[in-house]
Amino acid sequence: MPLAVAANTALRLLPLCAGRAAAGFPSPAADHIDQRLDLTEYLVLHPEATFFLRVKGDSMTGAGIHHGDLLIVDRSLEAASGRVVVAALNGELTVKRLQRSRGRITLRAENPAYPDIAVNDGHDLQIWGVVAHVVHTP
Repeated sequence: MPLAVAANTALRLLPLCAGRAAAGFPSPAADHIDQRLDLTEYLVLHPEATFFLRVKGDSMTGAGIHHGDLLIVDRSLEAASGRVVVAALNGELTVKRLQRSRGRITLRAENPAYPDIAVNDGHDLQIWGVVAHVVHTP
């Protein structure tokens, strides 16, 4: 099981610029720092139930999750149908969209090159948590 983010983790406050960045032409008015922001505080709602996981592979590109991205996974969120989850299937970690229908569970890939996984009685499935945020790697 991955380590949860410790509640007493030292916060690293980084500058947050005032205003917003224009997606069109740059605005010279946004050149000053308004306050400080800790991304952990902003992105991690439940520190004791949260862990980070690096993505390997491209089965979830349709959901905006790419190889090398960093996932922020929250174990306290409900693994409801339609949510992207981190699951251990027969001991191997996978990131897939959880689908529950008529008492059946399917782990759905978000890339047509990969088949869905119909979970049956012969599978050992453990949901580790729900993907709360994705940090893209450039």
